[in-house]
This record gives sequence, structure tokens and C-alpha cells, in this order.
Amino acid sequence: MDLNHLMETAQQLKQPNAETVAEYSRQKDHLLSEINRLMSEREDIETMIGKGNHAMMRDNHHNHIQFMESVFLLTKPEVLVETVTWVFKVYRSRGFLPTYWAAQLSSWKTVMESALSSKALAEIWPFYQWMIVNTPVFSKLSEQ
Repeated sequence: MDLNHLMETAQQLKQPNAETVAEYSRQKDHLLSEINRLMSEREDIETMIGKGNHAMMRDNHHNHIQFMESVFLLTKPEVLVETVTWVFKVYRSRGFLPTYWAAQLSSWKTVMESALSSKALAEIWPFYQWMIVNTPVFSKLSEQ
């Protein structure tokens, strides 16, 4: 699996409808607050992000929610792949481990389940599943 595989599989993601994106947008602040709380409460968080990287983690969550909103508004597979690859490289260089992304991306489901309708979650969650499934590929690419 490589960059070509990422592009092929990203092209299979279906853009959420406008109503779903609007619902996600309305819930952004709540989702961000909850993901920050949930991740900060983890006993193993410093192992995953490195000592002193809590502010950087919160910045990542803020940037993530803004980026995903733009992805949902206009799904462009190449932008999704390139951006996620870049994020992995940057954060890995700052001490974040691949286990952080697995934990963080899975935690988004927990916070979205409590804030979004089941219809919206069904349209948005495939993007997160795609990132989770491809975490090993992004991790490998970030080491090159």
C-alpha cells in the first residue's frame, strides 16, 4: 500500500450532503471541546504525543475539525491524501506516535455519536474509517 492506494481509496469516499455538513458545522465547537476533553483525560496521552505537546494536540484537533469541514463541503481526494500525509510528517517529527492517530480518530466517533444525528454520522464516519484503516500507510509515508 502506498500513495496510489490512498488516492484510489479516497476517491471512493462519498461527499456528505449539504444538510449533514451544516449539522457538522453547527456542532464544531462542541465536538472540539469534547475531543480535547476526552483525549486530555487519557492516562497514556503523553506517551502518544510526547511530554509538553498538549497545546500542539489541541491545535491539531482545531485544525482537524476545520479541515474536515472543508473536505465535507468539497471532497477532493488529492487534497485529503496530501494534507493527512503532511500532518503525519509534521506531528511525527514533533514526537507524536501513530498510536495517537488511532486513539484520536476513534475518539471522534465517540464525540460525534453524542452530537450528530445517525444520518449525519453515517455520511461522515466513512472518512474517519478511511483514515483509521490507512494509519499504517500514513505512518510509513511519514517516515520517508
